[in-house]
Amino acid sequence: MSINIKKINKSYGNEKALINISFNVAKGEIVGFLGPNGAGKSTLMKIICGYLKQDSGSISICNLDKEENIILIKSKIGYLSEKNPLYLDMFIKEYLTFIGNIYKINNLDMRISEIIQKTGLEIEQHKKINELSKGFKQRVGLAAAMIHNPDVLILDEPTTGLDPNQLDEIRDLISEFGKEKTVLLSTHIMQEVNKICSRVIIINKGKIADDKLISDLKKNNIELEDHFRKLTA
Repeated sequence: MSINIKKINKSYGNEKALINISFNVAKGEIVGFLGPNGAGKSTLMKIICGYLKQDSGSISICNLDKEENIILIKSKIGYLSEKNPLYLDMFIKEYLTFIGNIYKINNLDMRISEIIQKTGLEIEQHKKINELSKGFKQRVGLAAAMIHNPDVLILDEPTTGLDPNQLDEIRDLISEFGKEKTVLLSTHIMQEVNKICSRVIIINKGKIADDKLISDLKKNNIELEDHFRKLTA
C-alpha cells in the first residue's frame, strides 16, 4: 500500500481532532477525502506529510514507517496545503528552481519546463508570483508539489480559485498523475470527486463516517452529496 494509516489519534488540549483513524490507499487510486469544516481533514494530511505528529497510531508510506524514515518519506510525497504558501516576491521559474534544488532534481531546467507546461503556466511563466491571479497561484502550488515526481500526492483543496476551464485542466492533470501514483484529495466540490476519484472517504467529528467506492454508490443510485449530508448532519 502507498498509504497505510492505523489507529491515528490526535488531540489539541482537550479537543479530539482525530479518533482512531484507519484506512489504506493503494497505488493507482485517487481517493476523495470529504468532511465538513473542522472534521479533521487538514490535520490528518499534515500528519501524513510529517508536518504534525500524531498522539498515537502508525503511518507507513510506500512500505516505509513514518517514524523511522521521515526524511525519505518526505521525498516521496508531494503536498499542496489549503493555504498554498508561496514566496510571492520570486518569479515562477525562480521559485520552482528553489523547490527543485531542495529535492536535488537532475536536469532541473528540463523538469521545470515540463511541469510548467503540464500545469498550464506557460503564458505566466516570466511573472513574479505576486502578479498572478489566485487561480495561477494555485497552479504554481501544484507545480511545486509535483515537480519531484512523487509517489504520493496529498492535495488539500487543490482547485480553489480556479475558473471552469482551469478546473477541467487541473482535474485532467490530477487524473493523469493518479494512473500510476497515489492521490489523496480533499475538496468540498462533490462533482470533483465524482469526476476524478475512484473512492471516497468521509470524515466527521474526527472519525471515519464512511469509506466507499464511487462505483458502488453509483450502482446503488446513491447521490454522493445526499450521502455526505446524511453522514455529517
